[in-house]
Amino acid sequence: MQTYVLLTTFTNQGIENVRESPERTDHARELVESLGGTWKDFFVTMGRYDGVVIVDFPDDETAAQAALTLAESGNVTTETLRAFSLEEFRDVAEAMS
Repeated sequence: MQTYVLLTTFTNQGIENVRESPERTDHARELVESLGGTWKDFFVTMGRYDGVVIVDFPDDETAAQAALTLAESGNVTTETLRAFSLEEFRDVAEAMS
């Protein structure tokens, strides 16, 4: 499994219905799990992004499918980052030698 960080931002629709956001977050977790992913953590944040989701997926295609499905709801936009553990980074750095 590969780790991904999804940065989310409320759309106008999402902020108008912000009280429903905790329930929508539960549905997002269910979506991740239905795609074979693992929901690792979620944070509401202050600043440029309104939320951070940390998930594991088997591949980039599945991560893209999840991000697009979440955005399709119209409540958030997403930016997806592939995250490398320190051990994975060590392997990448070693391969550069």
